[in-house]
Parts: sequence; C-alpha cells; structure tokens
Amino acid sequence: MLQVGVRNLRRSKTRTLLTIAAVMVAVVTFVLLRTVLSAWTAAADHAAKDRVGTRHKVSFIMPMPRRYVQEIQQIPGVQKTASANWFGGKDPNHENDFFATLAVDPKDFLEVYDEIIVPEDQKQAWFQNRRGAIVGDALAKNFGWKPGDRITLVGTIWPGDWEFEIVGVYTAARRSVDRATLYFHYDYMNEDPRAASIHDQVGWIVSRIDDPSRSAEIAKAIDAKFEERDIQTLSMSERAMNASFIGMISAVLKAMDLVSVVILVIMALILGNTVAMGVRERTHEYGVLRAIGFLPKHLAWFVLGEAVTVSTVGGALGILLSYPVVERGLGRFLEENMGGFFPFFRIDPTTIVLALLLSAVVGALAAALPAYNASRLRVVEALRRTG
Repeated sequence: MLQVGVRNLRRSKTRTLLTIAAVMVAVVTFVLLRTVLSAWTAAADHAAKDRVGTRHKVSFIMPMPRRYVQEIQQIPGVQKTASANWFGGKDPNHENDFFATLAVDPKDFLEVYDEIIVPEDQKQAWFQNRRGAIVGDALAKNFGWKPGDRITLVGTIWPGDWEFEIVGVYTAARRSVDRATLYFHYDYMNEDPRAASIHDQVGWIVSRIDDPSRSAEIAKAIDAKFEERDIQTLSMSERAMNASFIGMISAVLKAMDLVSVVILVIMALILGNTVAMGVRERTHEYGVLRAIGFLPKHLAWFVLGEAVTVSTVGGALGILLSYPVVERGLGRFLEENMGGFFPFFRIDPTTIVLALLLSAVVGALAAALPAYNASRLRVVEALRRTG
C-alpha cells in the first residue's frame, strides 16, 4: 500500500518537488530557531556546578564595594573569589561589531574560571602588564588580532580612548565560555580618573566552592553576611545567574518558540492542500479500486503513505541543508561576531531527531482529513467523478 502511495507522487512531479522544497524550507527554519534557543541558553545549560555568583540585591547593573570580594573569600566553603566589571569598549575600526570587554583581576579570575585556557607564557605576560589584555580565539580571528598588537578602544561608559596590548589569546574547555571577549586588568580601569565613579567597586562576584551540593547553602551564607549593610547582595548558582540574564529576554525567546510552532502549522497546511488535491484528482481511480475489492482502510493508507513520504523526504533534505546553512554558515558568523550571546552555536542532536519525527507526524496529521474523506467515498459517486 505504501508503495502505491509513493508511486502516486510521480504523477505530478512538479507539485511534488515544490511541496518537498516547502517542507525543506520549513525544517531549515525550524532547526534554525531551535538552535538559536539552545545556543542562547548554552551558558545556563553548561554552567559550572561549583560556582556561585553574587550581584547587587536591587539590580545587576548596580555595583558593589570591592572589599566584598575578600569578605566572601572568608566564608566557609568558598575556595576562591573573583570579580568582574562591564567596561563597554568598542573598536573604532569595527564600530558595528559587538564584543564584551570585562575588567578582572587576572590571577583570581583564571583560578575561578579554570576552563579558560591561556598558554603559560601569555598568562605570565598578562599578569605583569598593567595594560595587557587577553582575547578569545574567535574574537582574535575576526579582528585579526595577535599577541603583541596594540589596540585602542573607545569607551562607551567611560569616554575616551583606552589603550591595550594584546598579550594572549585564550580558548575554552566549556561551551558556556564566550570566545569573543576581551579581558583586561581591573586596576587599569580602577586607577584611571575617567572611571572615578566606580572606583573600588565591582559589578559582580563569582566564587568557586568546595562542594557543589552546598551551593544554595553557601549562597544564603553570603547574602546573610551583608544583610545588615547598606548594600545587600543576591547570590545564586552560576546556572541560576546565567538563567537570570536570559530572563531579561524571555519574551523574545517565547516568541521564537511560538514561531517555530507556527512554521510547523504552515507546513501542515501546505501538505494538507497538496494531498487533498491529489485525492480529488484520483477520485475516479479510488472508485475503481473500491469496485474491485479494496477496502476503505486501504485508500486511507494510500493517502497517508503519500503524505508521510513527502514530509519525511523533505524533512531529511531540510536537515541535511541545515548543517551548511545554520551551523557552518550562520553559526560561524554568530560565534565570531556575537559570541557574548552565542558562545557555542551548534545544532543539537535532539533538534535533528525532533525535526525528523515532527516532519513525519505533521505529514500524517496533514493527510488525516483527506485520508478520511477518501475512505468514505461511495463507489458509484467516485466512478462518476472524473477529477
């Protein structure tokens, strides 16, 4: 029966090919949207379990005293702490290219974030050079930077030209790390009069803890230490902190999720229309089949086989097309130019499986009504109809 349904596809090759192409486009779009969602949440999904983040209790954009770093260091269970400040510098030669610029204490930062890999000689050069900076390999490739280059960034928060020397290029051993960030000495910014408004203050603090199972307990102890201070804190696991960043754009993510569903509905409508046209054109033939002994369920299977074949073939081709378009094309561009949002843009295997299964399911659902109508055909009426 399935073979008969598949053989029917050859009768109108142009329509079949156009329908398969429509399914391909729908699947590529679906894979793209789901990959964007998974890439955007990669920082939370792959966050370290042994780190706790601390920020200002009121808002993430409000700073905390730098002395909090050492005070948190004394809390039982905390092994090492590091702070970071958002700098917001831009390369005047690449004004439209966004990348993160963070002021950190190099030694403490690399101890807490041990998945950031820097060659030993470059690491030591960074420790010793107050104006030294390290950049991710994706950013270095995109801008053509290499160790020894001197660059000037224009401050967006603290105006003026800020000079840096690229002393190292880092790679990452964890997917949550942005490989398009520039890290530089906190003291370089802290001692500059242009940044006087944030002198001896930090944006957020990250602590490495000795027991991941105690992250909630240690986070509560950190906040309790400062609950009587003028500036109180809010601490949470690194996963929760990364998720809170994503929460700021939750409406966008929900919209993208909804669009991915709409794409499948559109694909179902296209398939349903194609199958319905085929059933109408072959009404007379179905009447002949019924007359020579075929049962109603046989006609239904003919129609379902045709629809599922088209949707599955289109889905498989769409998946194959997704790798060069989504992962190799758009993915490489986003990693190199928007690493702060998409540090790891790869198609998840579950997305591939889901896309293929949904293609087959949507094909079957789209053919359900035409298949039912075909099975309900009366022999005499079907024989009278010419298409």
